[in-house]
Amino acid sequence: MRIEHYLDELAAEAIMKASGVAAPALLRRAKDPSFGDYQINGVMPLAKIAGKPPRELARSIAENLASQEAISRAEVAGPGFINLHLSLDWICKQLRSMGADAKRDGVPLVEKADKIVVDFSSPNIAKQMHVGHLRSTIIGDALIRLLRFVGHEVIGDNHLGDWGTQFGLLIVGMRRFGSRDELKRNPIEELGRIYKLANAAAKQDEAVADQARLELAKLQAGDGENREIWKSFLETSRVELERIYGRLGVSFDTWLGESFYQDMLDDVVADLVKRGIAREDGGAVCVFFDDISELAALKTPLIVQKKDGAFLYATTDIATALYRRDHLLANRVLYVVDQRQSLHFRQLFAVMAKLGVTMRLEHIGFGSVLGTDNKPLKTREGNLISLSELLDRAEERAAERMRCEGLNLSAQQISDLAPIVGIGAIKYVDLQQNRLSDYQFDWDKMISFKGNSGPYLQYAHARIQAVFRKGGIEPKSLMTDTPLYIEHDTEIALAKQLICFADTIHQAAETSYPHLICDHLYSLARLFSSFYEQCPVLKAEPKQRTTRLLLSSIVSRQIKRGLALLGIEAPNRM
Repeated sequence: MRIEHYLDELAAEAIMKASGVAAPALLRRAKDPSFGDYQINGVMPLAKIAGKPPRELARSIAENLASQEAISRAEVAGPGFINLHLSLDWICKQLRSMGADAKRDGVPLVEKADKIVVDFSSPNIAKQMHVGHLRSTIIGDALIRLLRFVGHEVIGDNHLGDWGTQFGLLIVGMRRFGSRDELKRNPIEELGRIYKLANAAAKQDEAVADQARLELAKLQAGDGENREIWKSFLETSRVELERIYGRLGVSFDTWLGESFYQDMLDDVVADLVKRGIAREDGGAVCVFFDDISELAALKTPLIVQKKDGAFLYATTDIATALYRRDHLLANRVLYVVDQRQSLHFRQLFAVMAKLGVTMRLEHIGFGSVLGTDNKPLKTREGNLISLSELLDRAEERAAERMRCEGLNLSAQQISDLAPIVGIGAIKYVDLQQNRLSDYQFDWDKMISFKGNSGPYLQYAHARIQAVFRKGGIEPKSLMTDTPLYIEHDTEIALAKQLICFADTIHQAAETSYPHLICDHLYSLARLFSSFYEQCPVLKAEPKQRTTRLLLSSIVSRQIKRGLALLGIEAPNRM
């Protein structure tokens, strides 16, 4: 059950009874538990509409709520706030229900499912994936997992950069400097090498630059030989990309790169001009936004065709959106792209609105990954760190940290856990941030068994599993229909956090903010630590033992489920 959603409905009913007005309750989780569990903040604006004193109206609403099974007390505070205290019996009822739901841990499906395309990762073919691709890949994968879990139909699309000016240079470079054998063995390195050589040659010799432009034109016109060379770039690059994605546990439903949409671009531009959405300006075809004050003030048009006749990625994005509507039948698209591209997406969405596209289009922006110097994370040579190198370092550091922590693990177990802990740590440190913020990449904080980190949560889950192994208890055997006895303060605090799980999952999915799940899991792990220190579990009295085992089981399941929705594995032993 979504607790906040349920309480909000109860509050809305109480407001209607007390005032005769349908008004929002403005329900919020209380910041200070001493005042209650939830607070209703909507009485004062309602009182003006209803023409009643705020405290008098609040008392009437509170009386209606106090009679509900879920509420033990509803108290009026200040000028008209209402503090709600949840009934412990009702909380226990929710826990039993959650404990019995091994399939979904009490998280309901959405009432109305959407068909959603998530556009994420999108590296350029023939180039190394680097740290700049990290956030889009990790955030996009987490959103797909989340949206599917709550019931949406989701298509993950890797919109590859596989068409553009660099391919003219690569074709020339392949013929002059390339090795097909090396291309098969080390595709990205070989393509990078020949691109550098061809680019340098083109700068020194205009004839080489002209040849590259000619080869690109032939490729775009459908020349058979150039298409075959280009396809070899794609195929060999795809193998390397799949290797990196495999290490990250990321997959895609479609790999529709820019090249897929090329045949549609002439029609896109012609339609924009025909409808009066775009017009010629200085030889180029542009969309102006004079009718949208927010964009007009920037005085930056969206160019859809250059004066030399070439199309831009804005043109491709328009064609892509139309394809997703007409062929994929999506009613919502999420673009998981760097926040610095926000103007482009504001313009793109405005164009789609002018075209009558009613799909819900959202730019899921994010900040940058910074080094300890607060500058974009790079190598000592000033290059962006390759993603492959970053993952290697994470695994090495995870193994080293596990050895330093003195965990009861064999050398083989540490080796097996290193990818799970290291790559999980990279994902968690990224997802725990509000995605709009930049964050500093700090290896010591990231791969730590203390504080808000992936390894800390993985260890918390493994620690609970160890309790069950020590007691010879199979968590699935726990009775969820027996009475629960929650009495100790740490038990109560833990129980109240547990019942917020469904709300957290849905809020994260609705807002595209995965860090809400991280916040919940970290709070849960800290509360469990306090509970475990103060409340014996295996040695507790029988009635307390059942309750505490069930609490421990649900904590373990929520950590495992929450991490899985973030694309992170939770091992049973550490």
